[in-house]
Amino acid sequence: MNSAAVRIETQAFAGPAPDLDPVVPAVVAARPESLLHFITCGSVDDGKSTLIGRLLYDSNAVFDDQLEALERDSKKFGTTGGDLDFALLVDGLSAEREQGITIDVAYRYFSTAARAFIIADTPGHEQYTRNMATGASDAELAVILVDARKGILPQTRRHSFITSMLGVKSVVVAINKMDLVDFAQDVFERIVADYKAILPDLGFTDVAYIPMSAKRGDNVATPSAAMPWYEGPTLIRHLETVEPKTLDEAHEPFRLPVQWVNRPNLDFRGFAGTIAGGRVKTGDAVVSLPAGRSSRVKAIFGPNGEVPEAASGEAVTLTLTDEIDASRGDVLVASGDRASPHKTVKAEILWMVDRPLIAGGRFLAKLGTSQTPASVRTLDHAVDIHTYRPRAANALLMNEIGRVTVAFDRPLVALPYAENRELGAFILIDQLKNETVALGLVREVGPSVTHVADGGEEEDDDEPAPASATLLQRAARLWLGADVRRNPERRKGAIRFRLVGAVLVALIGFVLGLGVPGALVLGVLDFALRPFLRFAVDRTERKPKAPEPGTVGDGAGI
Repeated sequence: MNSAAVRIETQAFAGPAPDLDPVVPAVVAARPESLLHFITCGSVDDGKSTLIGRLLYDSNAVFDDQLEALERDSKKFGTTGGDLDFALLVDGLSAEREQGITIDVAYRYFSTAARAFIIADTPGHEQYTRNMATGASDAELAVILVDARKGILPQTRRHSFITSMLGVKSVVVAINKMDLVDFAQDVFERIVADYKAILPDLGFTDVAYIPMSAKRGDNVATPSAAMPWYEGPTLIRHLETVEPKTLDEAHEPFRLPVQWVNRPNLDFRGFAGTIAGGRVKTGDAVVSLPAGRSSRVKAIFGPNGEVPEAASGEAVTLTLTDEIDASRGDVLVASGDRASPHKTVKAEILWMVDRPLIAGGRFLAKLGTSQTPASVRTLDHAVDIHTYRPRAANALLMNEIGRVTVAFDRPLVALPYAENRELGAFILIDQLKNETVALGLVREVGPSVTHVADGGEEEDDDEPAPASATLLQRAARLWLGADVRRNPERRKGAIRFRLVGAVLVALIGFVLGLGVPGALVLGVLDFALRPFLRFAVDRTERKPKAPEPGTVGDGAGI
């Protein structure tokens, strides 16, 4: 191996370096800006591990001793006859080799002259769907493999939906094992048509279709002579040139979930964490949530000392000009940011254990660096993995996806996942077994929670009047009251109640001698003005308390 290349490769990322020409080191030094993080997914035995092994082999990322071990292991564990079983380069667990399946997520690193790659090999077996979701959670692109003999399978659809659900926009549909169908063009075109039929229900913006044979190397690194009808790029060529659409967290407002309060001595108190969005500079005004305390950034410390500014993805320690109370789980945000603490969120969850989830289940929720007891207040619907349509459900079974409302026991700073991955994703943990049971993505946030001077909490109106609302529209909102707006089904009943009350006031006025005109005026005034009077004097009408999560008896829920 080229020693200079190895040294530069080690500095760029952890992984074996390929053989490099003398002119390549300048390219390698720039690779951090062209790093692509992608996953392989799909149904079991579609060839995901074999494809990764072939990618490593064709990019010269396999050392001589690894190649010798592969030759030995292929004879002992291989499933490819006398050929090299490239899947063994990735499947390292003894259980994986014995069963010939992937169980855990395996991360591998390789590079070409144009780009560096971090690849996650995820399991296709339905039992290990949770591991696939883990690998997809920070990927920029997904390679979804399809066995040319079997076509689109339920697990292919499930992995595609989870990939889309986790915000991945760029996809390569790799139709593998084309050698087993005699490289037939009609087979490839039929699978492409089948996959295109499900695309409208997915959020992909960039989809490429590549026929290949991972075992033989056809269209992996070199064009296949057996498929002259395919005129597109090879897989490696596509990966080198693709520019996946990802969430641009660098242009978000500044957000820093506090992971640790650094207090080495009496003269230093810093808030350490990884920036989840935006940029921060010395002197910037920040707010600590959920407490709502304001201050300014006094200094920023990176791994190599003090720096004038830092951006999304960097691990930093901030010191502030004021001694505010903040601890692990709090979030420092830019002054004026719309981020706020919430006690309820609507979320999509992937249920990952073999015990069913029903509404009312109690868990421990972990979002960002925060952790709090929580309950699944409602189960709105499940997703039919065959049609991607919502369906009514009383429970979620293992590997099912559903829409739920989650109530936190204390407010957490949450944002929609489409806006921020770090503050929009959470997990649910079984409090008795300490087992992760669900992965959740925030889709909508509930009423924000603010802290008042006496230390209590109150909830803001869940839907403030839009800026474009007329004076009459704003008055109508106040007349209805926040509780009725929160529960629209109460609207007719509330109006009837107020109308009956106004009629009674008019009758009392008539009995007391106001006469018919005076009694009617009194009744109309009561009907029109009493809600405003209540709004003026009843604080709970302005800030109605959200209902507490329902309790669950022994044996109910999970």
